[in-house]
Amino acid sequence: MKLCYLFIKLAFNTHYIYGILHKLYILISVIDMVFDMIGEVEKQNLENLRKIRAYSILAKGDMPKMIGEETFIVPSQSDSEKRYTVTHNGSWKCNCPDFQKTGLMCKHIQSVQMFLKLRDNADILELKNEASNEIRCDRCGSCHVIKRGKRKTKTGIRQRYECKECGRRFTHEPIKHRKATTKLIALTMDLYFKGLSTRKIGDTIYQFYGVKVDHTTIMRWINTFMAKIREHTDKLEPNVGNVWHIDEQKIKANGEWFYSWNILDENTRFLIANTITKQRSIFETEMVMKKAKRNTQGANPEVIITDGMPAYHRAIRNEFGNDVVHIGNVGIRDRINNNILERYHGTYRERDKVMRGLENDSTGKQMNENMRTYYNFIRTHSVIGKTPAEQAGINLNLGRNKWIGLIEQSL
Repeated sequence: MKLCYLFIKLAFNTHYIYGILHKLYILISVIDMVFDMIGEVEKQNLENLRKIRAYSILAKGDMPKMIGEETFIVPSQSDSEKRYTVTHNGSWKCNCPDFQKTGLMCKHIQSVQMFLKLRDNADILELKNEASNEIRCDRCGSCHVIKRGKRKTKTGIRQRYECKECGRRFTHEPIKHRKATTKLIALTMDLYFKGLSTRKIGDTIYQFYGVKVDHTTIMRWINTFMAKIREHTDKLEPNVGNVWHIDEQKIKANGEWFYSWNILDENTRFLIANTITKQRSIFETEMVMKKAKRNTQGANPEVIITDGMPAYHRAIRNEFGNDVVHIGNVGIRDRINNNILERYHGTYRERDKVMRGLENDSTGKQMNENMRTYYNFIRTHSVIGKTPAEQAGINLNLGRNKWIGLIEQSL
């Protein structure tokens, strides 16, 4: 009986110990799971931190270079002389100290992964570069630049930069060797085409910026940089519609009256061509039409709307053939009219009336070309809500200040 009691007691104690050990095993398993979860969260946080650093690599313009099918070179962010190799052979690897020590997806690996995603969409990659507004060296184009003091000038204090690649020191100004900054020159051009005289512009600049600029200097700025801008914009081909409006207005140059011709697309409001002539015979009418065909790479409209001048009908047949429908002799109150072109004439008069006449016909031609550029690429049209160039499919991504953007691209 006593032996049986001992066996029962031993079995009970064994079951009790087994229960304790089982509970202890469950507790240890839970603790391991918690630590594993904490480790995974910590690892994810570290990789997210490296992802932010990878974004900054691409934003600076340090794009990975592909040297093999699965091999990339990424510049070091702390030492301009170093380069790290990223490979992808089933798994991602990098020879940087961070990856070698931790085994985590370092910023170099993640920058390559982002680059590969962006590479398939060139438009997104271009927008990233545009949005970065990075400072680049004006000699070698490197974005590895640092601030190197400031320079005091008559127009204010300018930030100086030094290129870490070639050692060049420079100021971030598209227009160099001028008395004023690019922003100030762009302001004078904007005020000029909005109707202020060059003397009033000089007075405005002096009152607000304390810089004395002669009115002849302002005119020289406008002529110089508008010529550069026209060289750039004349290479661009607009996607115009099928209905064109043609009209002429009289302007005075050196005491004589001349005719200013304009051809405008109805769909985009794009001013296709303009010129100045002494007469308005068939020869002059055909001349402006030839210019319109050159500016649109030979495009032919389906409908042309004009006033009742007899030379239009024959000139249109000679230049565009018999397939074009010519609607002539239209009036202001007619259902089909030339009012959108008359509205442009009003915009032109805002500038013309301030000048009280032009110096000669050459000055008039220059003024006409400048106004065409301003109207197409700078001035937002009140009806379409964008510039005629944007409406015609020419999107230069000029930014908020279109003058500065256009000057930078032209230079």
